Amino acid sequence: MSSVKRLAETNCLRSLPSEYVLNTQSVYFMVWEDGEEEISVIDFSLLMSSNPDERSKIIKISALDKTRQHNCRFLLESASTLLFFLKLKLGIIDVKFTLGLACKEWGFFLVINNGVPEKLKEEMLGACQSFFDLTEEAKLEYAGKSLFDPIKTGTSFNISEVYCKRAREVVLELLKEISESLGLEDDYINERMDVGLGSQLLVVNLYPPCPQPAVAMGLPPHSDHGLLTLVMQNEQDGLQVLHKGRWVPITPLPNSFIVNSGDHLEYKSVIHRAMVNNETTRISIGTTHGPPLAKIVSPASELVDEGGNCLAYHGIKYKGYLALRQSNQLNGKACLDYVRL
Repeated sequence: MSSVKRLAETNCLRSLPSEYVLNTQSVYFMVWEDGEEEISVIDFSLLMSSNPDERSKIIKISALDKTRQHNCRFLLESASTLLFFLKLKLGIIDVKFTLGLACKEWGFFLVINNGVPEKLKEEMLGACQSFFDLTEEAKLEYAGKSLFDPIKTGTSFNISEVYCKRAREVVLELLKEISESLGLEDDYINERMDVGLGSQLLVVNLYPPCPQPAVAMGLPPHSDHGLLTLVMQNEQDGLQVLHKGRWVPITPLPNSFIVNSGDHLEYKSVIHRAMVNNETTRISIGTTHGPPLAKIVSPASELVDEGGNCLAYHGIKYKGYLALRQSNQLNGKACLDYVRL
């Protein structure tokens, strides 16, 4: 068998071949209970509003039905908790505060009302499914020969260009607000990293049903390179985020993006993994956004001082970091150790 998908489609698989069995020695297994702590939700339509009163309501809770409200409540572990919820009730929460907190506390958040049409997302998922349904021989025609080769696409996959353009637009706006949350000018990250002309990596993963999901994993724990990654998926969950030493399952809201910060953002990147199940196929589509390949990425000098914000990493070309990631197995944040001072 040349792929996991074809192996699963034989319908005769009762147990996993040994090469697919997970080594459990270095994996955390404790999972948070539902509602124990919740990921933040950012309303992109309010973020884009020219009305300051609308922008201040960036966390949208009241409009969500009660069964999903637990997915979008901020939990602060400081004396500012009461003040935060008071401001939330009064509708005076600042977008810089909410996005900054989401990046600092989690490194993950959901973006609703993101301006990307639901029809476009459905077409993108359909195009990816069509690709996976091709024969193994047909798929090989689209393969690149090296890491940095663009993957050619046929006319049936041109929808990906439209989708990627809209995804980049969302990222550029999010990075403006994240820049401000760091005390920088709103275009600081976009301009210093040339994000508008930078790298965009589209990664599509298909996870077929697994007969023994307890001993297998779709993707091992890892962080992403780049600045921000936007993820959408079909209706099957499977993404988990490592938060405070335990795994938190992420259940996105309808037509939302899951967003996580990468290794090259000033805020922390977060370790996450993809689980499998024994019933249905999961498809995830991630677009990772970073600077041009030749750009040297180093900590922002404006955020480095002689106090608590010391220089922690040396500069490295983005292309070099990608090559470093490609030459090593996915293993948490291991690649960051190579550039750590």
